[in-house]
Amino acid sequence: MTSKQLPIHSGFGAATTAAEVLAGRNLSGVTAIVTGGHSGLGLETTRALAGAGAHVIVAARDVDTARTKISAIPDAEVERLDLSDQASVREFADRFLARKQHVDILIGSAGIMACAETRVGPGWEAQFATNHLGHYALVNLLWPALKGGARVVAVSSAGHHQSAIRWNDVQFTQGYDKWLAYGQSKTANALFAVHLDRLGQSEGVRAFSLHPGKIFTPLQRHLTQDEMIAAGWLDANGNPADPTFKTTEQGAATQVWAATSSQLNGMGGVYCEDCEIAEVDGSEPPSFVGVRAYATDPEQAERLWALSAQLTGIDAFSAK
Repeated sequence: MTSKQLPIHSGFGAATTAAEVLAGRNLSGVTAIVTGGHSGLGLETTRALAGAGAHVIVAARDVDTARTKISAIPDAEVERLDLSDQASVREFADRFLARKQHVDILIGSAGIMACAETRVGPGWEAQFATNHLGHYALVNLLWPALKGGARVVAVSSAGHHQSAIRWNDVQFTQGYDKWLAYGQSKTANALFAVHLDRLGQSEGVRAFSLHPGKIFTPLQRHLTQDEMIAAGWLDANGNPADPTFKTTEQGAATQVWAATSSQLNGMGGVYCEDCEIAEVDGSEPPSFVGVRAYATDPEQAERLWALSAQLTGIDAFSAK
C-alpha cells in the first residue's frame, strides 16, 4: 500500500499563524462549527475563521464562560455541547439540524489530556469517550448537514506516538495510565479521519487529522507544575523552558489550514503538522515527529469505526 502521507510543500511552516494561513481569504457564507472554540487553540481558530468572514458556532460545555470569551468576535455564537455526554451530543445535533443549515467546516478542537482516571456514560474511559467518541457521534449525527461538501478536521496530537488502539482493553479496565489513555484517544482521532474520509468523499466530505504543536493552553490543566518541569516544558522557576513550544496563533494554524486550504482540494484522510502533510515515522523509540503507521492504517480505522458504532449506537453509514 502506498502511503498518502507525503508532503506537498505548502510554503508554510511551524511559525505560520492562523491569520497568515487565511491572508486574503474571504470566507463569507461559510458556516463552521468549532468544538472548544472558546479556549486555547479553539479560540484562536474561531477568531481567525470569523475574522475572514465565516460564521462560527462555538460548541462548549460551559456556555456562559464561552460567550464571555468570544464576546468581541464578530459573527460567532455559542451552543452547549458536552462531548463526554452522548445525550448532550444528540441534543446539540438536533438543535443544529433544526436550523436546516449546511456545515462547511467542522473542527474537533475540544479535548482533555492526562486526567486522573475518570469514567463517563456506561463506564467509558473519559479521554477516549470525550476526545474520540464524542466527536465520532457528533459528525455522524450532523451528517445530513455535512454532505454535499465539507471538511472535517480532527485535532489529534503527537501524543498518538504513545499508544496505538489497545484492542484488548480500550477502556483501561485492567490498569489506568493517563498518558497511554491520552495517546490512544489521539490515535483514535487520526484513525477516525482516515475512515470518515473514505466513507464521505463520495458526498464531497473530506477529513483530516493533525498535530497542532506544543502550546501552553488550558489543555495542561490536569498536570502539576512539577510534572511540566520534569518534562522540560518549564524551568525550575515555572517559566517556559522549551523553545519548540508555539504561540496559540501558531498552534491554531494547522487546523485552520486543513479546514480551508485549496492546496488540499481533492485530498483527505491524512495527518498533518506545521501546515503540511506529515511523513510516516518508523523510528524506535518513536520520535514524536510525523505520524505512526498504525494511526493511518485503513484496516485499523475501519475496525475503530465499527467499535465506535457499537459503543454509541450511531452510524450514519450503516446502510451503505
